[in-house]
Amino acid sequence: MKKAKIFAAIGGVGLAVLSIFLIAADHIDSPSVAGTTTDIADLYAFEGSNPDNTVLIATLQGPLAPGDQTNDASFDENVLLEFNIDNTGDFKEDLVIQAIKRGDSMYFFGPVAPATQGLSSTVATSGPKHKVKISTSSEVEVTDQDGMKFFAGPRRDGFFFDFNRFNKVIKGEVAPEGFLPPGEASDFFENLNVLAVSVEVPNSMLGTPPAHVGGAVGIEGLPPAYNVWVSAKRRQ
Repeated sequence: MKKAKIFAAIGGVGLAVLSIFLIAADHIDSPSVAGTTTDIADLYAFEGSNPDNTVLIATLQGPLAPGDQTNDASFDENVLLEFNIDNTGDFKEDLVIQAIKRGDSMYFFGPVAPATQGLSSTVATSGPKHKVKISTSSEVEVTDQDGMKFFAGPRRDGFFFDFNRFNKVIKGEVAPEGFLPPGEASDFFENLNVLAVSVEVPNSMLGTPPAHVGGAVGIEGLPPAYNVWVSAKRRQ
């Protein structure tokens, strides 16, 4: 089996097994990642239509015009997307689900305990492995494997924000309390797209969720919930 110095061929597909370091932001917030393939737009984590499942969605590289030719080439093979799951309540990742693009597909690893916690990661090639063909604007692909569901491709941006009004507020053109009510606000992201990566996973693979973080600030009656965050990490 032929191997490059920093890649391991697995199933005929080369996958990086090297340290990758954190670069992340939110909707072009940070000049260090704005306009790059590591720019995180949003993270969504919620109960699936099957209440015994959890859905994790990360969106990247927004905003994209609907007419952009978003396809498998839009994802970056040098970027590892990592869903981090804390199931003990200490705000450290106990499990990760990793996604990395190769060819026309997105490959997923996990959920599995990370080799190390923190800013550096190694692709978990020894853990569960799945893949889905990356969707295009016209062809949607969803893979259902081992009780998990996977998607990667362009989707409409679910974020709502009156960005133009926000700019006027921070420039002092209107008063700080000058945001418009819902009926008058304009959604800047209404007709824009993002690249999305989605995983639906049975809770049985994630362990028992810890007490809801809201309880620490006195909110009573909240059910247990996993602490989840996402990171986009570039190969070094």
